[in-house]
Amino acid sequence: MITEDVLKDIFKPRTLKWRTSITKVEPNKLTTRGYLQEDLIGNISFAEMIHLLIKGELPSKNEAKMLGAVLVSFCDHGVTPPSTQAARIMASTGSPLHACIAGGLLAFGKNHAGAIEHAMKTLQDGIKRTEDDINRIAEEIVGHFLKNDEKICGFGHRYHDEDPRARRLIELAKKYGCFSKHSELAITIENLLFEKKGIRMNIDGANGAILSDMGFNWTVGSGMFMIGRLPGILAHVNEEKTRESPFRKFFEIDEIYYDGV
Repeated sequence: MITEDVLKDIFKPRTLKWRTSITKVEPNKLTTRGYLQEDLIGNISFAEMIHLLIKGELPSKNEAKMLGAVLVSFCDHGVTPPSTQAARIMASTGSPLHACIAGGLLAFGKNHAGAIEHAMKTLQDGIKRTEDDINRIAEEIVGHFLKNDEKICGFGHRYHDEDPRARRLIELAKKYGCFSKHSELAITIENLLFEKKGIRMNIDGANGAILSDMGFNWTVGSGMFMIGRLPGILAHVNEEKTRESPFRKFFEIDEIYYDGV
């Protein structure tokens, strides 16, 4: 017999306040993209988990290897990046670990760490126009940027005439079957730029092309970089806290040039 309470429960207005297709949480049960988390633990790599979370499906073995290589390539660039410097300066003040890492990540902007996103958008927009005439699209892209005296994100590096990471990533993309139209376009752009300006592709150009060929939208580009760079920032924060004196001097007073009144 259906009681009054049961009827009230059946017809009770249910206002759903949140919607997600990523992870379903139930008592004693966690399901991510259709997979029980206990089945994923110990059976897939971190790179595979990232692919599953972002794209909603597990990658092939070769795609997983490629994504792992991409993340490794992002890991660190010494103390040269502003984000690493920001994190280490915060660590020197005695800020807690999480604040230092957050400070490093928050230092990312359009002039640092934003290049991969712009590179991916340029390549994806180019391929959307046509997949058939790569040479023509490359010439249009290079011509547009050079005419406006603008840099093409993903090409050129302030420290490297030829970024060794980019070359290795392209080699792996070909090996793992992750080299397609976007990578072909990136290399064609590189050839044109090298001929005109002596500029080579950098890590953002290579990874932007590869991630695009793997089906990642340009909007997640900076996020992928953050995932790869975070361990490096953690290592720098830990080194600053354990090896350097607190509130250490980063330069002497006589190294500061005053040009005010």
